[in-house]
Amino acid sequence: MANYNTMHSTAAGRASYIDEGLRTHMNKVYGLMSVAMIVTGAVAFGVSLNDQLLAAIFGTPLKWVVMFAPLVVVFAFSALIHKMQTSTAQMVFFGYSALMGLSLSFIFKVYTGVSIAQTFLITAIAFAALSLYGYTTKRNLSAFGSFLMMGLIGLIVASLLNIFIASSALQFAISVIGVLLFAGLTAYDTQNIKNTYLQLAQSDADFLGKAAILGALQLYMDFLNLFMFLLQFLGNRE
Repeated sequence: MANYNTMHSTAAGRASYIDEGLRTHMNKVYGLMSVAMIVTGAVAFGVSLNDQLLAAIFGTPLKWVVMFAPLVVVFAFSALIHKMQTSTAQMVFFGYSALMGLSLSFIFKVYTGVSIAQTFLITAIAFAALSLYGYTTKRNLSAFGSFLMMGLIGLIVASLLNIFIASSALQFAISVIGVLLFAGLTAYDTQNIKNTYLQLAQSDADFLGKAAILGALQLYMDFLNLFMFLLQFLGNRE
C-alpha cells in the first residue's frame, strides 16, 4: 500500500509538473506571437504614413525584393534556428516580423482603416476559437498534416502563378482555399505545439525556448495569412 501511494503521489506530481510546464510554454508561445504581431502592425502602419517611402518600395522593382524576402528568411530561419542562441533566434523572429510589416504596409493604402480593423477583429476571434479547439480536442489531427502541407504548397504555387496571369477567378479560388487551409493549420499547429512539448518536456530550457519560438512563428504565420485572405473578402477598398 505504501508503494502504491508513493507511486500514485509521484505520478500525480509529474502530471502537475507537466500541466504547469505546458501552461507556461503555451503562454510563452502566444506571448512571442503577440509581440511579433504588434511589431508587424506598427511597421506596416508607420511605413504607410510615408507616401514617398511607399512609392520607392512598391513603385519600383524593389517591391519584388520586399515581397519575397520574408519567404526566404522564414525558410532559412526554420533551418538554422537550432544553431542559434535562444536570444538570437528571438531577435531574428522579431526582425522577420518587422520585414513582414514592411511587405504588408500597402494594405493601408488599398483598404479602409475601418475594414482592416474589423477584419483583424474577426480574424482574432476565429483564430482564438480554432487554436482553443486544437489545444483541447481529443481528436488526433496529425492525420491532416500531410494534406495541409500539400495544400499549402499548392497554394503558394498558385499564388505565384497568379502574379503573372492576374486571373480574378483564380484569385477568388486562392482566397477561399487560403481561408480554409489556414483555419485548419491553426488548429493543427496548436495541437502539434502542445504534443511537441509533452514529448520533450524533460529537455533543457534552451531547447524548449527555441521550440516556443518556432511554435510562435507557426501560429504567427497562420494568423497573418488567415487575416490577409479574409481581408480580400471583407476589406473595403479605398
